Amino acid sequence: MKNEHSLDTLCAALSYAMGVDAPENAAEPSNALCAYIDEKLGGEKADRVFMYNPDAVAQWIYEKYPQLMKEVIARTELKVLFCTVMPSVTPVCFGTMYTGAQPEVHGIRSYTKPVIRIDTLFDALIRAGKKPAIVSTAGDSLSMIFLEREMDYYLYKTVEEVNAKAAELILEDRHDFILVYNGNYDTVMHKFGTESVEALGELRANSEAYAMFDAMIAEHWKHHNVLEGFAMDHGCHDIDGGCGSHGLDMDEDLNIVHLYNCREAEI
Repeated sequence: MKNEHSLDTLCAALSYAMGVDAPENAAEPSNALCAYIDEKLGGEKADRVFMYNPDAVAQWIYEKYPQLMKEVIARTELKVLFCTVMPSVTPVCFGTMYTGAQPEVHGIRSYTKPVIRIDTLFDALIRAGKKPAIVSTAGDSLSMIFLEREMDYYLYKTVEEVNAKAAELILEDRHDFILVYNGNYDTVMHKFGTESVEALGELRANSEAYAMFDAMIAEHWKHHNVLEGFAMDHGCHDIDGGCGSHGLDMDEDLNIVHLYNCREAEI
């Protein structure tokens, strides 16, 4: 059974978290995330948001291998079940995640990586005087579809370089919104299968990376109201030949779970 709530409700909830107007085409915000933010921040807004975006970590993978995600599970409080959009491929799904619009509106309807021209969360943040940044491996969707905006882009060859730069940005504390993309699980599961030793090792690496960022944020962003998210784009399934895939209208590809935690600033 497909999850009830669409991924298009996330963008306006992130806007709500930071007290900015949602992008003009965004769907209504996720009630669960907004209520959690209100509860944790006492009605105030987050002045820092850190979004960790692993690729292709399906809800069924999360539920089957919680021991491999124990670090992120231990460091988050809110679980939100989303149904992603079709086709369930990376640029389409991340397009919806950060515009709040369905694919027919934001314009990416296949595995292509054009620059999105409609209003995005990044545009909304920039209009409000916020400073966003994207940290991604070069050539991947999140390094391309939100280009040509007055914001910072840090693009690297490897996930290790991406994570090192993200850690540096946390220490510098200059950005209001940081997006970090790790595509390692997706890359490996396509080659070896969704439950291969190799892919599950990358799943564990995603969890450990989030834990590292969370520990750094807890130490170095103490004087900020912070929202952190472990937020994947789509799921995955196995195909003939022992390889993994996604993109179909099926529960395994569409059902995803996002994990969030909020911290109130220390006085």
